[in-house]
Amino acid sequence: MKTQRVPKADAGRTLAKAVINAAALLGLKQSELAPILGLSPATISRMAGGGYALSKGDKAWEFAALFVRMFRSLDALVGSNEEHARAWLQSMNRAFGVPPKTLISNTEGLVRVVHYLDSARGLN
Repeated sequence: MKTQRVPKADAGRTLAKAVINAAALLGLKQSELAPILGLSPATISRMAGGGYALSKGDKAWEFAALFVRMFRSLDALVGSNEEHARAWLQSMNRAFGVPPKTLISNTEGLVRVVHYLDSARGLN
């Protein structure tokens, strides 16, 4: 049986849709998502409307993949409970000294939160 590859444009739209959906489930506004991905709010708006696809190899692609990974790890830890996921993201975290939401707007913070959640899930 032959494996079918997803065309790059479709993969970019799929990741864009996943990151928009994850942000919505976490209660993040598009304006809050923009700095996480390193894109302008206008570009995030176009992405939400399906008019912008992420391109593999771009930094925004990497940040989007990390953001979705963060969401999936958190979702697994809270048993797909959106309220608990939102609360975790916005509440003070003793390991970080700040709410995780304040960290994820820059690369180092996003990676730190992803590693924390991966450790909590026992993936390291």
